[in-house]
Amino acid sequence: MTGKSKRAWRAIHALLVAQACIADFAAAQQRVPDKSLVYCSEASPAGFDDAQFTSSIEASAAGYTVYNRLVEFDRENGDIEPGLAQSWERSPDGLQYTFYLRHGVKFHTTGYFTPTREFNADDVVFTFERMRDAQHPFRRAYPVSFPYFRDLGLATNIERIDAPDPYTVRFTLARIDAPFLQKMAMPFASILSREYADKLLAAGRASDINWHPVGTGPFVFIDYAKDATIRFAGNTQYWKANIVRLKSLTFAITTDPMVRLQKLRQGECQVMSYPRPADIASIRKDARLQDVNQPGFNLGYLAYNTSRAPLDDVTVRRALDMSIDKHAILDAVYQGTARAATNPMPPMQWGYDFGIRDAPYDPARAKALLAQAGHANGLKLRLWAMPVQRAYNPNARLMAEMIQADWAKIGVQAEIVTYEMGEYVRRARAGEHDALLIGWSGNYGDPDDWLGVLLGCDAVKGGNFAKWCYKPYDDLIKEARATLDIDARTARYQQAQRIFKEQVPFTPIAHATVYQPVAHNVTGFRIDRFGMTRFWGVGID
Repeated sequence: MTGKSKRAWRAIHALLVAQACIADFAAAQQRVPDKSLVYCSEASPAGFDDAQFTSSIEASAAGYTVYNRLVEFDRENGDIEPGLAQSWERSPDGLQYTFYLRHGVKFHTTGYFTPTREFNADDVVFTFERMRDAQHPFRRAYPVSFPYFRDLGLATNIERIDAPDPYTVRFTLARIDAPFLQKMAMPFASILSREYADKLLAAGRASDINWHPVGTGPFVFIDYAKDATIRFAGNTQYWKANIVRLKSLTFAITTDPMVRLQKLRQGECQVMSYPRPADIASIRKDARLQDVNQPGFNLGYLAYNTSRAPLDDVTVRRALDMSIDKHAILDAVYQGTARAATNPMPPMQWGYDFGIRDAPYDPARAKALLAQAGHANGLKLRLWAMPVQRAYNPNARLMAEMIQADWAKIGVQAEIVTYEMGEYVRRARAGEHDALLIGWSGNYGDPDDWLGVLLGCDAVKGGNFAKWCYKPYDDLIKEARATLDIDARTARYQQAQRIFKEQVPFTPIAHATVYQPVAHNVTGFRIDRFGMTRFWGVGID
């Protein structure tokens, strides 16, 4: 095809895309039902600028409520579907992705911002250049970190972002990134308004982007009362039909799971986050409620800080690992709602190595290993326990107490430490812990999300709480990421899992079933396989 033919084809393609987008937008202009829903959520967000955060709390309160991305995860199966990009193409060498944007998409009008134009390529370029360029004016005015962007290798791999026209954006990569499209559907890639950012920058209020969000998503942010409520209005100008089915949506922040369930039963909220395992049986018998659950695409684990002694010694880590009675934890903490974890990702993830086995629970052998490592008289550690409930760990305090008791049998004295969750994560990223309980819910359905984000060298300052940078392992992860051949990727990921099991940077504990009970009159609610709570297509009868 000649250059002239290519330009003609692209012009026709752009016209067809624009027509399709306008048709979709017109179809979406329907009256939003006059219905309200209250969601009893488990914790307060650290803000609404998703690029800064890795928690499902912020992703639920912002990423999947206020914002959209170029591509989205399908609610049914997690596959990639069009978002703010109506279509896209990848170059034959796998190094260039071109996105063709929707026409007619409007940013939210709020009490603090009124847009004067529709969404276009400038917004996409701004969103990613802020993360990519340390000298970007907005980033200099509001200097925050972007852990996912860094941990996923995008900070070094995206060489250039350009916009050939107002509705086309092109990303050029230095190396093949096999799960690149899946990464673009994650909350950190939520598209911001450049016009709004410019207004904040001019006013000297760049940090407002974290507390007063403006997006294109199905719900418009109204206000946030700290540790109490977040209020949203249904977006009557949303670009996609049948997604917005609520006039108002409120997050009622309720940290106690017993109180959340009480509110649900009394009709004070219609959806709740994670109940206690002990309450599952009574929920199933309650005619007022729907028991919505599914096997969790998650992992609860205990990370060892391998950057400091004595946990830099693999023999010590092996001793601590085999002294933990994992099945006793499953019985007491999860009460039959989880399965034991062996690998650093769940069995439903492609690339899982089913041939790997746990080291046996063996306190006597563990004590001998400690002596072999020079700690015959035992040692002292600080064991961190999360202050909040998560699907992957419904009671971190109890789990910590059980591990503390197990370790005491081999001469390890563990002091249990906790902090408010935001502080907990901040300090853990800084490497202040010895060992800590944490977990992960899969974000994009690729082994790289587990093996790279939780254990790769790029993530040592982010999601790699073990602070483990082991070159033989990291080389495999980067090789797997840089090929599009699924068999070659699988072989490398399975080899990496075997290295993980030998080196024990963390102890996998459990893959938990996820429960989110809802009132009997709630329609369209689905548990998101990637750990967020989405109200797309959710309504009230």
